[in-house]
Amino acid sequence: MAPDTIIRLEKATIAHPDNVVLTNVDLEINSGEFVYLIGRTGTGKSTLLKTLYAELPLLKGEGFVAGFDLQRLKNKKVPFLRRKLGIIFQDFQLLTDRSVYENLFFVLKATGWKKKTEMDKRIRDVLEKVGLGFKEYKMPHELSGGEQQRVVIARALLNDPEVILADEPTGNLDPESSSGIINLLMDISKNGRAVVVATHDYPLLKQFPARTIKCENSSLIEMQSDEQEVIDFDKL
Repeated sequence: MAPDTIIRLEKATIAHPDNVVLTNVDLEINSGEFVYLIGRTGTGKSTLLKTLYAELPLLKGEGFVAGFDLQRLKNKKVPFLRRKLGIIFQDFQLLTDRSVYENLFFVLKATGWKKKTEMDKRIRDVLEKVGLGFKEYKMPHELSGGEQQRVVIARALLNDPEVILADEPTGNLDPESSSGIINLLMDISKNGRAVVVATHDYPLLKQFPARTIKCENSSLIEMQSDEQEVIDFDKL
């Protein structure tokens, strides 16, 4: 595996508990890369992401994420893998009874941070990065959908992850907010983190072109840039 390869799958089988969705998967993603994962509903996008963050086991083949071997990963080591990952969901999953600050403080405490001054500084730093420097004492319901997703991205950045995995991060957002979120995630990748975005939001691919991988017929297909330009998004 090349030194800057942060995700590698080789001849991998990706499956739900009840059925196989992707077979013979070969995939390499490097640090600093931004990658779209596209395909129809049910073709394996979310299942692939869940395998990468070890919610689902790798059925066959080899898999390495941020230095962890997915085939040999013990349950007690999964939290250590996840500390190297930032995971972003479509539905935010914020604690609705706590402020933005308290949501982020909760994550830091849960992942072993002890010193309040260091925790305060880290929270301020990540909120500045996502453009929410003055929103730390707002409650989630006081924020727009785009702002809530920025909080989720801030939460994903807290432990300085090597990889960001985003599952339909713009699914509940209007087009303007969606553009802002993708732009932010692209900026994050430019700082050296690998960013993988599973999406149905195909206009964004034209607005923000990047490496694109398609789930189709139980396979991963690397799309060439000329293919992306003539993609029939209605058939995906």
